[in-house]
Amino acid sequence: MIDREQVKKVAHLARLQLTSQEEEQFTTQLVSILDYVEQMNELDVSNVEPTTRAIDVSNITRRDDLKPYPEREAILQSAPEQEGEFFKVPKILNAD
Repeated sequence: MIDREQVKKVAHLARLQLTSQEEEQFTTQLVSILDYVEQMNELDVSNVEPTTRAIDVSNITRRDDLKPYPEREAILQSAPEQEGEFFKVPKILNAD
């Protein structure tokens, strides 16, 4: 059972300053949440497959086909910087 002192301790650990009214409110809410979880613990889920989602979801994607762009020079000319026939980008990795 959650009591007011435990709520104060958690609030302190979370660096929260709660009013006495908030302490009372959160104590009541946490007790309700834990009671609900306890009810769920009584359910028989031995034949239920573990899942990450309540419904089956699949991502519909198109096939990634390589197609050469006929105006390669136009793309290179629009880059802020280029080096030869490549884009020049800022270095993101250090030598260490």
